[in-house]
Amino acid sequence: MKTILAIAFITAGVSFAQRTEPTSQTEPKLKTLLERRPELDANKDGVLTLTELRASRGQQRERPQPQKTAPTFENVSYGPHDSMQLDFWKADSAQPAPLFVFIHGGGFRGGDKASVNPTLLQGFLKAGVSVASINYRLSGIAPYPAQMHDSARAVQFLRSKSKDWNIDPTRLAAGGGSAGSGISQWLGFHDDLKKPESKDPIEKYSTRLSCVLAFGMQSTYDPRIIKEIIPGDAYNDKALKPFYGLSNDWNWDTDKIDDALDALIKDASPNNHLTKDDPPVFIFHAERARTPGNIHHPNFGDYLAATMEKLGIEQVRKTDADYDSRTAPYEEMVQFTLRHLNAAETP
Repeated sequence: MKTILAIAFITAGVSFAQRTEPTSQTEPKLKTLLERRPELDANKDGVLTLTELRASRGQQRERPQPQKTAPTFENVSYGPHDSMQLDFWKADSAQPAPLFVFIHGGGFRGGDKASVNPTLLQGFLKAGVSVASINYRLSGIAPYPAQMHDSARAVQFLRSKSKDWNIDPTRLAAGGGSAGSGISQWLGFHDDLKKPESKDPIEKYSTRLSCVLAFGMQSTYDPRIIKEIIPGDAYNDKALKPFYGLSNDWNWDTDKIDDALDALIKDASPNNHLTKDDPPVFIFHAERARTPGNIHHPNFGDYLAATMEKLGIEQVRKTDADYDSRTAPYEEMVQFTLRHLNAAETP
């Protein structure tokens, strides 16, 4: 009897493991991709799996990676802390140029401005859009809201350099991956943080954005909401505790969230700041993140998109299953941003 039960358990476990991989039978986007490109079905069984899609991409001849371009200005300080530095690439433009601000990811605990996406960088510069990439205080230095407030100040600082750096302060977008996407959304949805009466001249500038790019994104940092919308234990991701200044032994399931922490969590979650006058967002995820416990799960995009749709705000919702190359999503992000910055791509 025990042997039979063991075999049944193993069989069920194998079956479960097989069901966890996205396929064209479970994911509409993989189904559409299979219909469009049946050659991706390597074993010709009529089902396109995520493994087959990845393998096909590995066999493709990738486009040459854009060459690295040195910043016009590097390690420019925009605030009092050593972490508050940015790099700036000045577009070749006779007129004041729009600006895209790249905000790096890394779980609020790591990452660096040097990770600016090369396809975005080259695409924007070619189109006459200047680019900045910023660092901010990580959670090991200061918890929330330091990361968001530092990034807001970077935006204000860049607007303050409009004349010196040939920037059009009315056309400014931001974006990034993971934590960088969260910061970008937070800035895009939050009320303007400018302080017209401040003695600090930088604080007099606006923090508002024309549009937001959010890839590998989270739309909420509320563990209680994450537990509802993401299968598994993503709500207990190790980046969240230091983000809120909590100890490593904090337990989201059993420890009491007092009023102060509750307010902090709600304020940190970009989705909570959405109003109908907020900018459009390009949402992008990898299908491989559609697994239990993944903090980059595409359900975060669904959660944000549902709120934006109710408010009538434009949003583009894509995953890598919609594209035939690794650079294609970022090329489309450039076009999305140009449209909202009213900047025409150069030949």
